[in-house]
Amino acid sequence: MLKYKLPRNLPSADELPDSDETPVDNELQELIPGLLKAILLILWSERMDWFFGIDMGIYHHPDEPAIVPDAFLSLGVERFYDEELRPSYVLWDENVMPLFVLEVVSPTYRKEYSAKLDIYQDLGVLYYVIYSSRRRRKPHLEVHKLVNGKYELQSGNPIWMPEIGLGIGCERGNYSGVAREWLYWYDADGKRYLTPEEQVKQSAERAQQESQRAQQESQRAQQESQRAQQESQRAQQESQRAQQESQRAQQESQRAEQLAERAEQLAQRLRELGVDPDNLS
Repeated sequence: MLKYKLPRNLPSADELPDSDETPVDNELQELIPGLLKAILLILWSERMDWFFGIDMGIYHHPDEPAIVPDAFLSLGVERFYDEELRPSYVLWDENVMPLFVLEVVSPTYRKEYSAKLDIYQDLGVLYYVIYSSRRRRKPHLEVHKLVNGKYELQSGNPIWMPEIGLGIGCERGNYSGVAREWLYWYDADGKRYLTPEEQVKQSAERAQQESQRAQQESQRAQQESQRAQQESQRAQQESQRAQQESQRAQQESQRAEQLAERAEQLAQRLRELGVDPDNLS
């Protein structure tokens, strides 16, 4: 919630310019914030309580010009007003100060490390982040956190921001076909969140792996089916052999019975002729 006093009659966002109309002099001032926002659009796709502005004016007093950072993040605000979206970010309308402000230093230095730092500190922006890939002796990324009304430079890369639930850091990567150092969001364990391109690639690789697994499972199932068919055929053959053996045994039994009957008939005839068949030698 905002605490400083403002005049009664205040213009709305629709009545104020949406930026300072100063053109960027470095493409990175668009691409770096654009990448961060693109990651958030996926990471927080289900959330509607955040807004990430790029090159948009932040109005903090009706009698003063807007400040226009390269990017800023607010939590606890409506993500969308309506289909026209926000023309600018007006603090007396939003009633929420951005938690995070990003400035990408361009070839034309615009006091990112001095005057702008003081402005964001006085406004009460919790995290002020400055990025410059041209620095040689100092870190490319500086994260300043507001502590007791004064900014304190945080150490490390990435820097975890618990009030936002994100970390910010820089490392080499590839975005929009450009291989260089980029800013990324990180989780509490320092693991980098993937870019949309990386997520698409990862999803495609997972789909391919799943397809390969499915093919392998299908091949295994076919092999098991073939084995089962072969086992079934063997079982049928064994059953047929058993039936044949049973038939042979029945036939042998029938022959034995027939021979026994013939032997009994011969013995009976011998008895009728007065010959004892049991004493024949």
